Amino acid sequence: MKKLFFFCIIFFITVSCFAQKQEASFPLIPDFTKNDRILIFAPHPDDESIGTAGVIQKALDAGAGVWVCCYTNGDANQLAFIMYEKRFTFRKGEFLHMGSVRKKETLDALKFLGVGADRVFFLGYPDFGTMRIMLKHWGNTKPYKSLFTRVSKVPYKENLSWGSPYTGESILRDVKAVFLDVKPTKIFVSHPADTNGDHQSLYLFLRVALWDLEARLKAPQIYPYLVHCARWPEPRGFYPDMALMPPEWFMNFQIHWMSLVLSAEEINKKNQAFDFYKSQIPYNPRYLHTFARSNELFGDYPVLKLKDSSPARVDWQESFGPEAIIKEKDRDKDNVFLFYAKSEGKLYIKLSLSRKITKGVTSSIYLLPYSRNTDFADMPKIRLAITRTRLRAYDKKNRVFISHAKMSIVDNDSILIEFPLASLNFPDYILSRARIHTDAVASDLSAWRVLELE
Repeated sequence: MKKLFFFCIIFFITVSCFAQKQEASFPLIPDFTKNDRILIFAPHPDDESIGTAGVIQKALDAGAGVWVCCYTNGDANQLAFIMYEKRFTFRKGEFLHMGSVRKKETLDALKFLGVGADRVFFLGYPDFGTMRIMLKHWGNTKPYKSLFTRVSKVPYKENLSWGSPYTGESILRDVKAVFLDVKPTKIFVSHPADTNGDHQSLYLFLRVALWDLEARLKAPQIYPYLVHCARWPEPRGFYPDMALMPPEWFMNFQIHWMSLVLSAEEINKKNQAFDFYKSQIPYNPRYLHTFARSNELFGDYPVLKLKDSSPARVDWQESFGPEAIIKEKDRDKDNVFLFYAKSEGKLYIKLSLSRKITKGVTSSIYLLPYSRNTDFADMPKIRLAITRTRLRAYDKKNRVFISHAKMSIVDNDSILIEFPLASLNFPDYILSRARIHTDAVASDLSAWRVLELE
């Protein structure tokens, strides 16, 4: 028993020292100034403190302006509700009550950190539903109806978006309104590789809103922060001397990580801010405090620039490799790679495995094109459903036939897709993601990438 205790102590000290040593190798976020206007987007109430409580403190100390925008009211966390209220219910009013509780918790936490309620926006879009809105609810499609609150428009009267239908047009309009109000120089937003759909969709809406406002708004710097990722961060609990490091499979693949080093006082204040989120603590008491580390971490994937190339010599751009796999059963059995290229009016997509593709391999590829010449609401929202023998295409909720779209198996370990750019209205950008499942690996390759077509 003594030997085991001694080993555990040595292991903890080694891990702590290693983490701090690695942190020093990351570039630091530039210092804030009094001319900065900081806008923090939080998918749910508490994400603003998880990802950026240190940012808030340092920016305010520098004299910068700080604003926070909460995307949802976080009204769909049923497990947290049960633990907090100590009762079980599926009544619509109780979910809305939880949304109001979480809003107040966030306002109290931000007041403690130094941000007044007059600089906090609440939109109130559906918790656990915004990705479906991005992918399917545009144009003539009916507004999304929340599985939990069972409403199809923003129900919170005090929110900026009260009464807005749950559609892509509503969210995009409101995100742009916040941008034009704040005119930010720096934006902190959820990460495109986060495993939570609301976190992913907020990043996507932000990208589209900024493209729409290119002529009216000076381009701000964007700093994505990660919250949800399998088995991360570890260990759980308050360890103020440990650094927050990227998940191991993100360490060496394309993401340009940057760090914000916090003082002991800033760490403690961040940790104290978590205590205001009383509804979220009972069901996972140590989780929030895990993010009160010696630094905060930010990073994004670079834009993949697709230049026109010859069909005989395709210029492939790698989107991710094995380091980007989020969920898996056995890392040693399969590695998955995704590549994009552009040639003669076609988008080429290649999915490669480290073994033969069998009937057990299925995948979905999402293509959300953006054009400066067409309203984003009118652009297709494509999902390609792929098996070894079949390629099917869907635009929002409807199956569609795409002329000249082709799929083939190459060398028994790769799927090659040719997709006509005319079917995407010859976009300037494409937001894309792949999800792949095999009989050996359950992979959720949830990192959305920005493709720029040159």
